[in-house]
Amino acid sequence: MPSAVQRLLPVALLLVAMSSIQSGASLAQQLFPLIGASGATSVRLSLAAIVMLMVFRPWRQPVTRRAWKAIAVYGLAMGMMNFLLYQALVTVPLGIAVALEFTGPLAVAVFTSRRPRDLAWVALAVLGLAILLWPDKSLEHGIDLRGALCALGAGVCWALYILFGRRAGSGNGTQSAALGITIAAIAIVPIGVMEAGTALLSPVVLSVGLVVGLLSTALPYTLEMFALSRMPTHMFGTLMSLEPALGALSGLVFLGQQLSVLQWLAIGTIIAASMGTTLTSRSAEPIQDR
Repeated sequence: MPSAVQRLLPVALLLVAMSSIQSGASLAQQLFPLIGASGATSVRLSLAAIVMLMVFRPWRQPVTRRAWKAIAVYGLAMGMMNFLLYQALVTVPLGIAVALEFTGPLAVAVFTSRRPRDLAWVALAVLGLAILLWPDKSLEHGIDLRGALCALGAGVCWALYILFGRRAGSGNGTQSAALGITIAAIAIVPIGVMEAGTALLSPVVLSVGLVVGLLSTALPYTLEMFALSRMPTHMFGTLMSLEPALGALSGLVFLGQQLSVLQWLAIGTIIAASMGTTLTSRSAEPIQDR
């Protein structure tokens, strides 16, 4: 039987990862006027990939053909998830964009759940999201249709990231994370180069991009890969319901994006759902030991 520490450690690391990625997303928006959303995504992924390759040197251990398939899908899903989310952030506030993106992991939680109690927590999270997305004039920006569709597309990629990330991380999690981020960078960088060109090499862009890459990619994805391989998929998916709350908080603190009292109440509902699933969920499959 896994100990309490074995169960709580991946939860704690996942919370750190989510806080880091939302802070990085807020900082990344400072690059939009300089290199656009595609350029910001490219800089973030490429610099994070370089750091991950230098630190973990994934080539030191062989990768099976079966593992390569999971890592490839995981990496492509990661790249498109980041690309589409940044496209959404051009016109949609951070908290709202993350809430729309959350439909992906929420769907994973619904379809992999095995007990009615788990579905009840998911329903509570859905209620919070519904309130959070309710039109409100207090927001500085309305919900742009194109931005909303990009965020929903990012949610689809997020679901694939969860499912294939678990498979990719079943062997060597840090190796899979480094290879996945590299694949994501290879897929997205050409798009950023076409949009921003040599502006991507500006010292200001590179310095800010390095910080964004560490906060939004290298650190959180490594921690998430660790967590993915040590907790059941439905628990991971439902726990990720904290993302809209953290996104809204980051938007408020770093970008001044105001939310109404009702929307903050919705955030509390989402947090309650996450706490509920964390405290009551029992793994339908054993948490792996290393």
